[in-house]
Amino acid sequence: MAVSAETSTIGRLPAPRPGPVPWVAMYHSVGDCSDDPYRITVTPERLDRQLAWLHRRGLRGVSVAALLAARTRSERRGLVGLTFDDGYADFVTDALPLLRRWSCGATLFVLPGRLGGDNAWDPLGPRKPLLTADGIRHAAAEGVEIGSHGLTHADLARANDLTLKAEVTESRALLEELTGRRVDGFCYPYGTVDARAVRAVREAGYAYACAIDPGPLTGPHALPRVHIGQTDTAWRLYLKHRLHRLRRRPVEGL
Repeated sequence: MAVSAETSTIGRLPAPRPGPVPWVAMYHSVGDCSDDPYRITVTPERLDRQLAWLHRRGLRGVSVAALLAARTRSERRGLVGLTFDDGYADFVTDALPLLRRWSCGATLFVLPGRLGGDNAWDPLGPRKPLLTADGIRHAAAEGVEIGSHGLTHADLARANDLTLKAEVTESRALLEELTGRRVDGFCYPYGTVDARAVRAVREAGYAYACAIDPGPLTGPHALPRVHIGQTDTAWRLYLKHRLHRLRRRPVEGL
């Protein structure tokens, strides 16, 4: 059974009504977290329990494209966004089977300039292999939304104009060629974002982009997300979900 297919259609739908910022969870790697200085890894067992918690509360994880499209139809109730950054190879082996089990969708943000490479941008911790082109195509065939995380995981807030354009524009073109599908979503490496990066992403034709805590830049091209890690038990998930609704004010364009 494949993950629920979620056609990326938000680029062709009317703009979402102003409203509360959606709850979007940010994951990275799923596997052994015994050596995890950046807290980017959850074990498969922990992810399974976190998805079970969503299910018990009547919530279902979906891709960001599906979440935003549902908002335009006023059907967002019970939906939360699930995102996985960097495109680690363990997404296919360890995360995807659990998404299938709980009938969840997700968005996978990948780096087409590092296919089959590793997380060389992290100076500490273990080297984690990234998905190959075949791995990304496999995830897409299973209904996972594929988004761009840039070409090489460069910090766009510090990039020069040439690098910024390549990271944003070329990565999208490469992924669309690789998957044969429209790429609507972008994710800022390191979560760092400024007005210049937002403008570049918007002008490149992306329908939305994810950050971490973009503050006054919050909007369709700078969506905040909630970090989810190994220590996030049911109680911590409840607090994060609850506090997000209290902290985020309605934003125009969302």
